[in-house]
Amino acid sequence: MKGLKEALTFDDVLLVPKRSPIKSRKDVDTSTFLTPKIKMNIPLVSTNMDTVTESQMAIAMARKGGIGIIHRFMTPERQAKEVERVKRSESIVIEEPYTCSSTNTIKEVRTLMYKKDVNGILVVDKKNKLLGIVTNRDIIFEDSPKKRISKVMTKYDDLITSSPDITMKEAKEIFRKEKIEKIPLVDKKGFLKGLITSKDLEKITEFPNATKDKKGRLRVGAAIGVKIDVIERTEALLKVGCDFIVVDIAHGHSDLCIDTIKAVKENFNGTEVIAGNVATAEATEELIKAGADGIKVGIGPGSTCITRIVTGSGVPQLTAISDCAGIAKEYNIPVMADGGLRTSGDITKALAAGASSVMSGFFFAGTKETPGKEIIKNGRKYKIYRGSASLGSNLTTKQKRDAKKWREIDIFDITPEGVEACVPYRGNVSEVISKLIGGLRSGMSYCGAKTIGEMQKNAEFIKMSGSGLAESYSHDLEVL
Repeated sequence: MKGLKEALTFDDVLLVPKRSPIKSRKDVDTSTFLTPKIKMNIPLVSTNMDTVTESQMAIAMARKGGIGIIHRFMTPERQAKEVERVKRSESIVIEEPYTCSSTNTIKEVRTLMYKKDVNGILVVDKKNKLLGIVTNRDIIFEDSPKKRISKVMTKYDDLITSSPDITMKEAKEIFRKEKIEKIPLVDKKGFLKGLITSKDLEKITEFPNATKDKKGRLRVGAAIGVKIDVIERTEALLKVGCDFIVVDIAHGHSDLCIDTIKAVKENFNGTEVIAGNVATAEATEELIKAGADGIKVGIGPGSTCITRIVTGSGVPQLTAISDCAGIAKEYNIPVMADGGLRTSGDITKALAAGASSVMSGFFFAGTKETPGKEIIKNGRKYKIYRGSASLGSNLTTKQKRDAKKWREIDIFDITPEGVEACVPYRGNVSEVISKLIGGLRSGMSYCGAKTIGEMQKNAEFIKMSGSGLAESYSHDLEVL
């Protein structure tokens, strides 16, 4: 117990207000780096939990300027499909559009459209030469499922096509003039080289702050474990365009985590890797030296996490962020604060303490975009929210890995470090994000900072008592 250190979390401190040159919250720049190579317009990341982030959430997060991380509690094939849905949800040019053969039947194309969630398929020959296009309108009223697509498709000579070097301005003019939805891109010999859709161009205007890669596709990350199918899963994820890999383990300061980082870096050169979770400067430095491009900080602060109660281990989150960010800054590696956030003010404090971004499940749980259906309880809508180390999550993971062995599992052999709960249904996640970022912008203005970097330089924390915390909330009245 010698040299016992005091550690603090969000409710223990406040940021001291500073003179502000900011005239409007719109003047505040909330952009930040997830890794040294990946930039976001807002510092929000949806957590890789099975009740929070799959493709629908990841798409919504990226469109608002943040990013989502697809959870790993599914097969590598399914996880790769979730990533692919995000990467194909919008782009400037779809480089590998979905295609079929002219000999395919209407039934086969209907099935393909349903699986790929599209309303049009390009028809090509064996050498990938464009023959035509078939859309939902061509087949919706066809009652002969065995009829070949060649009988109903719009043939090449009747299509409006363009060369692969078309500009966005030129594409918009074609869409306006021809009143079409898709422009196949072909070379001089008629071979298919890509596709531009009117919906993708509309989304560029609708979501100007979206987090995108160089090809105009939404960015997305995906989690892997440290014991099973590390290489196989990573390969499948990267093949469909995953932007970064998250090595996901409750206790990141371990040989398992370090070895996994090295394995990913050695087998997939140039891949961006975020690793964690950790809570100390020593752990942060070791993961960085192993090759991590980003560090996930947080041992036990999450609302569904009981690691600190079960194991007796952890560090209060604000101190953990400060300690980890201090050493990470020396290596120019961003830190992500994972868990413990309950308000937009907590986001401001986490960033001021040194984090470059924040990860949360609590903020986004219960929204329309989370996996699972709504349930009705006492006349209100709810959705399930559970920790990654909860009993239910453990059983689901084991069942998906081996359905036969799952039936033989003794639940008393599992020690959960997370809980399951139901949270009120909260509508679209975009509304939640807007409120959080509005609070962050205000918080940055109180620190007299136009950027997150300026806030970290200007930040002055002051410790407060329990009475100070009580004073911070509304009090002495009946709230309407």
